Amino acid sequence: MFHLNDTVLYGAEGVYQIAEITEMDFKGEKMEYYVLRSLYNDTATIFVPADNEALLAKMRRVLSADEIRKIIKEMPEGDSLAWIDDESSRMREYKEIILKGNHREIVKLIKTLYLHRQEQKKIGKNLHKVDERFLKDAEKLLYDEFAYVLRIKPEQVLPFIQRQIEAEEKLHA
Repeated sequence: MFHLNDTVLYGAEGVYQIAEITEMDFKGEKMEYYVLRSLYNDTATIFVPADNEALLAKMRRVLSADEIRKIIKEMPEGDSLAWIDDESSRMREYKEIILKGNHREIVKLIKTLYLHRQEQKKIGKNLHKVDERFLKDAEKLLYDEFAYVLRIKPEQVLPFIQRQIEAEEKLHA
């Protein structure tokens, strides 16, 4: 399914490269593992047993540049999520979205939290710390993948998205 040097997204952890496919002895039994090394954190390594379907399900190939451009094009008209007043329910929902890694849902999550932060600022309040953390996690997940695929730095992703949206709006004006 996956090969040496493939670049993958691993759950909510970020962008990794398959650095090795190796056999390891675990309790007297040899098992094949994918050894994943983070592209943005030199100390992050993940070992994924090749026969563990649940952990393998967390690995997926990164998007193509065309897929990213399509997601960006859909951002302005894309819906945000309905605000969930109950904090524990909201946290469960947001955690699930990040763990599933669906790009469109992550974009909706970012948009929802950004809009809520704007509303809070208008009344002199800040976004709750937990919501701020989910926003940062969602942005990091999306921006790291976009940066890798588009061959830019993660901090250049937001300006890139804004330029793409502005160009699209000028086309349709």
